[in-house]
Amino acid sequence: QVRLVESGGGLVQSGGSLRLSCAASGGTFRIYTLEWYYQAPGKQRELVAAITSGGNTNYADSVKGRFTISRDNAKNTVYLQMNSLKPEDTAVYYCNANRRDLRSAYEYWGQGTQVSVSS
Repeated sequence: QVRLVESGGGLVQSGGSLRLSCAASGGTFRIYTLEWYYQAPGKQRELVAAITSGGNTNYADSVKGRFTISRDNAKNTVYLQMNSLKPEDTAVYYCNANRRDLRSAYEYWGQGTQVSVSS
């Protein structure tokens, strides 16, 4: 069982920056793909960024060039650096860890952290 705890959310003005952190415990962190999702009020949860166990990254078109996902396997932590924030980035941000083997798929979620961007 993997436990994920997000931190770093808050209120920021448009154009500002925040760095989200997600600390993991209870599993072999380095073998998991790690992802950040956001969920705005009344909308579905959407993938923002992902980083594989090998360090390959992928981003939603809406955040490319502004957000950077990274991981520190020594600290069991994944980060999301968010620059040039826009009001439409306002959402609850969730951390996800997932992997699969021949028998099963495993997926874990954090509790979320609120990011609010004022215009």
